[in-house]
Amino acid sequence: MKFLDRVLRHWRVSVGSRYIRPNDKVLDIGCFDGYLFETLHSKPIQPSIGLDPLLKTVTTKGKHTLIPGKFPENVPENSEIDCIVMLAVLEHIPREQQKMFNQDFFRVLNSSGRVIITVPSPFVDYILAALTKLRLIDGMSVDEHYGFKIDEVFSLLDKQKFKLVKHKKFQFGLNNLFVFEKLS
Repeated sequence: MKFLDRVLRHWRVSVGSRYIRPNDKVLDIGCFDGYLFETLHSKPIQPSIGLDPLLKTVTTKGKHTLIPGKFPENVPENSEIDCIVMLAVLEHIPREQQKMFNQDFFRVLNSSGRVIITVPSPFVDYILAALTKLRLIDGMSVDEHYGFKIDEVFSLLDKQKFKLVKHKKFQFGLNNLFVFEKLS
């Protein structure tokens, strides 16, 4: 990971992690190397889980477990999750798979649990291509991007099961934060 990759990741994580509540048990989908958990070291959260298809083996990051795999099939049985985090992940997941997230998030989350998502603007794909060509970033699985549109996030979760509590743009308007809360 190059310096600019790390700066952008840190910015994303600092914006998203503000909405993780103390004592939450977190499921970080697309955790990569567990950086989110590193940044949460001073926030009192429960031992949590990270999932990433690029991981080769189960690893620990402090009190947290990083597991190779995908959501929902590789979430350990009976995991009681308070917060699902997907930072710069949704645009890598095919639309067909996303259609199941509504019921899977609802099933996995505890009452009043949160889903925290960041999604870049489709224009970011052009910027990433240029920065990669200039070797200023490595980019992460940029080839998987397919032009995910921000408006699709609003219909991702059923309004009878989840309410949108926060939507804001950051990184000069090129990235979006969404925070949903499970309705009881």
